[in-house]
Order: sequence, then structure tokens, then C-alpha cells
Amino acid sequence: MKSSGIVYLVGAGPGDAGLLTLRGAELLGRAEVVVYDALVNPALLRLAPRTAEVIYGGKRSRQHAIPQEDLNQLLVNKAREGKVVVRLKGGDPYVFGRGGEEAEELADAGVPFEVVPGISSTVAAPNYAGIPITHRDFCASYQVITGHEDPTKPESTLDWAQIAKTPGTKVVLMGVERIREIASELVQHGMPATTPVAMVRWGTTGRQSSIEGTLANIADVVAEKQFTAPAVTIIGGVVSLRNRLNWFENRSFFGQRVVVTRTREQASQLTRQLQERGADVLEIPTIKIAPPTDFNPLIEAISGIGEYSWIVFTSPNGVNAFFEYFFKAYDDLRCMGMLRIAAVGPATAARLKELHLRVDAMPEEYVASKVAGAIAKVDELENLRILCMRAQVANPDLIVQLELKGAIVDDVACYQTVTETEDRNGAAARLAEEGADWVTFTSASTVEQFHARFDLPKLRTQFPGMKTLTIGPETSKALTALGITPDLEAKPHTIEGIVTTLEKHLAPKGRGSKR
Repeated sequence: MKSSGIVYLVGAGPGDAGLLTLRGAELLGRAEVVVYDALVNPALLRLAPRTAEVIYGGKRSRQHAIPQEDLNQLLVNKAREGKVVVRLKGGDPYVFGRGGEEAEELADAGVPFEVVPGISSTVAAPNYAGIPITHRDFCASYQVITGHEDPTKPESTLDWAQIAKTPGTKVVLMGVERIREIASELVQHGMPATTPVAMVRWGTTGRQSSIEGTLANIADVVAEKQFTAPAVTIIGGVVSLRNRLNWFENRSFFGQRVVVTRTREQASQLTRQLQERGADVLEIPTIKIAPPTDFNPLIEAISGIGEYSWIVFTSPNGVNAFFEYFFKAYDDLRCMGMLRIAAVGPATAARLKELHLRVDAMPEEYVASKVAGAIAKVDELENLRILCMRAQVANPDLIVQLELKGAIVDDVACYQTVTETEDRNGAAARLAEEGADWVTFTSASTVEQFHARFDLPKLRTQFPGMKTLTIGPETSKALTALGITPDLEAKPHTIEGIVTTLEKHLAPKGRGSKR
């Protein structure tokens, strides 16, 4: 008998996916239904099982995907179906998030629930903008104020006179549209017009932007900069510390929007390195790994594995796929015998090392066509039996080079790359609407599948400032075939090479997108 359902009201934090609590991540990992808001980082949705039902709950300013009353009932209904429901809310559920209302509805309906606190933007956004909201030299307290009260109330419950005369930092949420009125109220009730003010938009994310002013002119700055919600406003002397303490916005990739096109399983390594340098990363996997269309050559190769002297892997995907099928035929790694192993580059070699396998040959230049030369330094290629475990569609240069040197080669597909069209994190929609500064490609297949999905030349016409960065020559060839010359090619041809190449390119030119 299925157990009764439960609803978890989970604070998703202020936007940086890394600020989700461990408890929140654990609950997302076993959710059957996820209902999330507009201010939740969609990247968190990948923590939920692929089988989970994902529902957008909306709520940005006056635009509600689902009215609050209907959303409350949705949570009740899903729980009554026996589902584990995670209600993912930006910031903390009980800090101006209407989490209290949702909890009341669940309590009244007799539905079990748990509230998981989240890091509020009231402290996180100022932090990422270089502003401590309390400081011994400035203040010993802070107030959190809503700039958007319940519109159905007959009059405001905010006592601006009391707020103005109370010492400490003022932090205003949802106040962009009313900033002129808010500043006027504070000055009218005694705060100096010269009081420093900062506003932080999309705080803690790669999209973060900040403006500064005073109570006297902040509304004019908002209008001049066309500064829009969502933003947190900080009012008080602590704002003056921003120039010295602004750690996040001084990162090397801050202001750069970078597209990562690797498979969903592989994207995290590059994404993490880019985000640690402040980039706004759009993770848009363009390929996913699928079994080959014909298993017979793979079955024959694995059955006769002892006939080969070498096995060549050209990607971590090939390593993963080969051993998945190998261990269906054998239960002992020693069944590979004395087979020597060649890898195209360090990422492939690292995956083999995780399996406690030593790489016997790897080219100094990490491209498949150079593998033959690397093997030749170790072994005589004439009449050498070599098994190449690769993608179903792959560059023929490797096989040509091996055969020219006299090797007997079996080129076997152990996987294929197919188009990934899912946009669970909303990154593809953002790219189509807003463009990007850089698109990174880590293989020829990512180029081909990205082009199939977005029409790369057309996208570059729409966003002429968008540049391309490839991992190496073979990937660059795929771009050139589309009539596009890569703006940068990584050296060395690795994930780390992509990051360091971009860093060197940006360093002398300064940061910040001009979109």
C-alpha cells in the first residue's frame, strides 16, 4: 500500500545553485513532484529524478503562472495522491515568500509538511555585491522591508517614520518600481538625503548587476540605467564598503555569458570552472549518449578481445560505453588479458585511471589523428591488431593513420551521439532570447547538434557579438564546415585549456558584456 504524501517547502536560496542546503538537495533527489518559482535557479531541477513531474509555479511581479489559491490546492492534491512534493521557493520560504500561507493551507487540509529554510537574498545579495549589512563601524542591526505589500490591503502597514529613525541598515525587497516613493518617505521622515544606497539585481548569479547612489538620486539612477527587478536594495553607511569588499563582481569572467554544450553528465566540470570565475553559464547539452544502432560488431569485438594487442579510446564516453558492455560479457577485468591501452587525451586517460587502468600511449597533441604516432613510439605497428572504440560517426583520420602504418584495425562503434532537445533548466530559451558572449564546443558532434537545434550562422547574425571557442582542431573543422572560423581554439586541447584560453583572452581587454 502506497504511503501518504508529504509536501516539503524548500528554500532554494538566492540564485547561486551552490547555496542550496544539503537537506534541500537530498529532498530534491527523491521528489516525485517539483513545483518551482520564477526566482529559483532552474539548474537545481537537474537534482530531481528524471521521472519527477516538474511544474512551473511562476510568480514574477504581476505575472502569475498559477494563482496562489490554485497553487495551494495543487500542493494539497498532489500530496493526497501519495506523492513526495517539493515546493521549491526562492530564498527562504518564510521571508516574503508566501510560504506561511502555503503551510497554513497544508495544515488546514491535514497534509503532512516540512519547511526547509533557505539562504535569503536579504543577506546573500549584499554579500555578493561587497556589502556587509552589519559592521561594527557602521551599525549593529538591520531591518528587512517589503517594497511590495499586499495590494488588497486598504492602507500600508509600514511605519516609515519609525523605519527612518531606527538605526541600522535597511534592506528592501521587491522595491525597484517604488524606489522613488521609498526614498522620498525616508528623507521626509528624517534620513539624510546623502545616505548611500545600492541595488543588486539577480544577486549571487552570473547575471548579477549593481548600481549605487544616494536617497536623493537613486531613483534617477534606476531610470537612467533602466534597472529592473528582481533586485535587493541596501540603504545605509555600509554601502560605502562596496568598493573595497566587492569580491564577486571582480572575478575574471564576471559579465560574460558562456554556453556549455557538453552532455548533461559531463557539463558540470566545465560549468563549475566557469562559474567559479564569475561567468553566467547557460548549460545547454546538445548531445546525449545512446547505444549504437548495430550491436553485432561490438559483440564480436568483445567476444574476441584476446585477439587484439591494443585498444584505443578517443573519449571518456567511449570508455564508459565499452566497459558497460564488457562487464555484461565478463565478470573480471583480467579477461582483457595483456591488452595495451591508448587514449587521445588526459580526460580519457583520467577516466581509465578511475578504473585502475594504465594508459600505455597518449599523443602530446590531444587529437585522434596523432594517436598512431604515439603507439608507434611504444610498439611496431606493422600487422598489429588494434581495436578502436569510438562513436558511431567519427573522424576517419585515426583509422587512416593507423592503417597507413600497417596496423590491422577494427573500428567499432560502442555508442552514438544523438540530439538533446530537452530544456529543463530554461537555458536554451534564454539563449534564443538574450544571446551569449561565448559558445564553447568540446567535440565535432556538439557543433553539429548545436547547429541542428539553433542554426548557428543565423544565431550569430541575430547576436553578432557572440563568439565561439573550440576544444581543438577536429572541433574547429566542424565549425569551419559551417562557414564559421572559431574565435578561439583551446591550448592545450582540454577542458582546463578552454578555461585558461578564455581567461588569457579576456584579461587584457577587461570584463563585462556589452549586450
